[in-house]
Amino acid sequence: MFNSCAAVANYASAAGIEVFSPVSHTIFDPADIIEKNGGRPPLSYQSFLKLAGEPSFSLSVELSWMPPVGDVGRCEILQVPTLKELGYVEKHQDEFTPFRGGESEALRRLRESLSDKEWVANFEKPKGDPSAYIKPATTVLSPYLKFGCLSSRYFYQCLKDVYKNVKRHTSPPVSLVGQLLWREFFYTVAFGTPNFDEMKGNKICKQIPWNDDDKLLAAWREARTGYPWIDAIMVQLRKWGWMHHLARHSVACFLTRGDLFVHWEKGRDIFERLLIDSDWAINNGNWLWLSCSSFFYQYNRIYSPISFGRKYDPNGNYIRHFLPILKDMPKEYIYEPWTAPLSVQTKAKCIIGRDYPKPVVLHDTASNECRKKMGQAYALNQRLNGRVSEEDLRKLRRKFDEDEDKQEPKPRRQRQKLIK
Repeated sequence: MFNSCAAVANYASAAGIEVFSPVSHTIFDPADIIEKNGGRPPLSYQSFLKLAGEPSFSLSVELSWMPPVGDVGRCEILQVPTLKELGYVEKHQDEFTPFRGGESEALRRLRESLSDKEWVANFEKPKGDPSAYIKPATTVLSPYLKFGCLSSRYFYQCLKDVYKNVKRHTSPPVSLVGQLLWREFFYTVAFGTPNFDEMKGNKICKQIPWNDDDKLLAAWREARTGYPWIDAIMVQLRKWGWMHHLARHSVACFLTRGDLFVHWEKGRDIFERLLIDSDWAINNGNWLWLSCSSFFYQYNRIYSPISFGRKYDPNGNYIRHFLPILKDMPKEYIYEPWTAPLSVQTKAKCIIGRDYPKPVVLHDTASNECRKKMGQAYALNQRLNGRVSEEDLRKLRRKFDEDEDKQEPKPRRQRQKLIK
């Protein structure tokens, strides 16, 4: 992306065209931060904050209208084309994303969020309810920042103005300003790290021999894991293109180091295609983080696909909404429907293994296996000082396979026939 932009700029300059390319999509210029750090991107949030300091720009919070288009001569101003005109067939869908696009909607959402000054002042991530879907527990401004409908600098200035008029407020990394600065952090690291979106050739990424299991990946992508909390999140992703950050954490951990041990790049690709706020730097940064491939290394801390969601939504309302096949399942079984007696399943009109799939893995067993594999992969990276070759990964993968074979016929993994 950067090379193509540079090529256009060089071509224009050679043709005598003045090129003006300001940094405006971010609060800070990533190149300036990297230069301050001796030519290397800061690899921790706190070190980034120390280098960044306070932004130098000053913005008025007053908005001015765009100037009129003026005389367009014979040029016809066209309306926004329909999906059919763009070559797409409109598909029937029972539920659409509630988030409309555009700058006007972005500014409306911003005003709505900022109107509750107490909420802004007390905002504290990672607190928040990932199961809240009727009124999400965050601003849901990330799609508008991604598409440029909302200026990150204007958002920053508005938050600072709120902070001036309250007695106390939270601070980075947990505050709302802190969330904008997380965005800046990932942009900076991505800008200064070759192959940031890959495991191979990425110096800040742990080299791990992930599973290459298309069936497990498909079950995760298509909401057929048999774990209602995970599947409901993936349905929300497919229908809305958005879900709460803690919901993203849950499904990303489940796919990678928590249960399925599938490569984080596979999950990243699916998020990139389906998220309306998918941002190259942030999406890759979060997958590196949540797979414990970079930034965060406490791989023993795993999100439970059962107890984590239950903590926020014991009745399972979120699951009932996005997985209506389970809407009549008693709350005692809503997170583990395979444990319900057959009589309960029959009454709920949902037979596990027929109407809704059985779990593709047993969480307790699978998570313990993942911890062992992560421990061995970390040891390999440490022993070779990060210079892990393809052959090294193949050897470790063979060792994983041999260890699994030794556990047979012990039920190390319960792979059920996936229900379509």
